Amino acid sequence: MPQLRGGAVQKGIELFDLSGKRALITGSSQGIGFSLAQALAAAGAEIVLNGRDAEKLATAAGLLSAAGMSAQTLLFDTTDARAVRAAIDAFEQSTGPIDILVNNAGMQHRAPLEEFEPDMFELLMRTNVSGAFNVGQAVARHMIARGRGKIINIASIQTALARPGIAPYTASKGALGNLTKGMATDWARHGLAVNAIAPGYFDTPLNAALVADTEFSSWIGRRTPAGRWGRLEELTGACIFLASDASSYVNGHILYVDGGMSACL
Repeated sequence: MPQLRGGAVQKGIELFDLSGKRALITGSSQGIGFSLAQALAAAGAEIVLNGRDAEKLATAAGLLSAAGMSAQTLLFDTTDARAVRAAIDAFEQSTGPIDILVNNAGMQHRAPLEEFEPDMFELLMRTNVSGAFNVGQAVARHMIARGRGKIINIASIQTALARPGIAPYTASKGALGNLTKGMATDWARHGLAVNAIAPGYFDTPLNAALVADTEFSSWIGRRTPAGRWGRLEELTGACIFLASDASSYVNGHILYVDGGMSACL
């Protein structure tokens, strides 16, 4: 009979170990970004928090440090390509390599499509798509030179499905899903793994108004096979998997973490 070998079990555990790795998470002073930063830190990674508000970043970094986790901050606006390139290049030169990138920075705006302001549409696309391109490209140039790296884009259930009032957001997340595939297609041969996590409806600060809406929360319960909103900690396992050696042959994949919503009508 086959026997369970302790060495094999230990090796399996080590596949998810991020010790010695450095992870940059954009938009990580709160919400999903901060939750993912905590998870990667708990798995052993050194964390680099990013955002546009220095005070919020310092507070978030302080929370990680107080918990015994290594955390730094990197202040830049993901929509400003020149600022992104300058910040990433300077950090790599002064501090060291970024081994893992989580492109989490994003925004939402709801309005009937026929009334949606063109300026807001452009802002959504710049934030949700161009931002991921800007940071992804700046970090990938260094990863390519080293022949390794992990990039995780935070997509959405709206990468595949639409709801009334958020057509531009749906367009942006659909584009991010295909950008993920394109990044993997171009960069896998250089040793990079580029994948996306597509969350369903999660109880986050961004969704606070929807969570408080009894009618909408009731719809979530009926529409989602799991029957409830997702909890932030339920995203972290997917992120650790895609950031670790456990996913060494996973590339260009969009991993839906949605309680089954995308699986059914």
